[in-house]
Amino acid sequence: MRVGLISDIHGNRVALEAVLANMPDVDRLVCAGDVVGYNPWPADCVDAMRERRVPTVVGNHDAAVVSGTAFRFNEMAKAGVEYARRELDDEQLGWLESLPETRLTCDDRVKLVHGHPADPDRYTYPADFSPRLLDEEDVLVLGHTHVQHAESYGEGIVVNPGSVGQPRGGDPKAAYAVLDLDAMDVDLHRVAYDVEAVQRKIREEGLPERLGTRLARGK
Repeated sequence: MRVGLISDIHGNRVALEAVLANMPDVDRLVCAGDVVGYNPWPADCVDAMRERRVPTVVGNHDAAVVSGTAFRFNEMAKAGVEYARRELDDEQLGWLESLPETRLTCDDRVKLVHGHPADPDRYTYPADFSPRLLDEEDVLVLGHTHVQHAESYGEGIVVNPGSVGQPRGGDPKAAYAVLDLDAMDVDLHRVAYDVEAVQRKIREEGLPERLGTRLARGK
């Protein structure tokens, strides 16, 4: 079984479309959270996950949009939360609200979390990767940091596919990964997308311009 891994779409429809077009054939697609936030297409990105029935966990931006609160968020993040609250209808908000913090999929071989198995808000950077993060699953998929990385251990694989919609680490290309559960290996991918189109839409919608400049820098 081949599984497409995505995370941190953050309302960036242009990047999501580029990732889905570039991704090789997979048997399943899964998402480690933060479908919305920052960028100007939250409704389209929610609908893309709903229509494909993508197993997804809740991210901190998703939760903030549902609750209407953005504690500890900077001004850019708050603006994205407020924008998504205005753009999403009741069904889309209901879908976000239904997302669990942890999800097992692929015959319970793959666990999805957003930040950390013990705390969805905790950042788990590559230096924090360890076989101790694994429980009974073969593969732990997480997001939140937007930093693409994978490590294989005797106990299994820990992987962050990186961010689709707000890449970091100095590479502006949208990030994703493909997991081969038969071979127990994972390939990390990057794909270019039309950043300028996203920047134009950010300006048109009155979102903070720095959201667009960050996309061009991949930071």
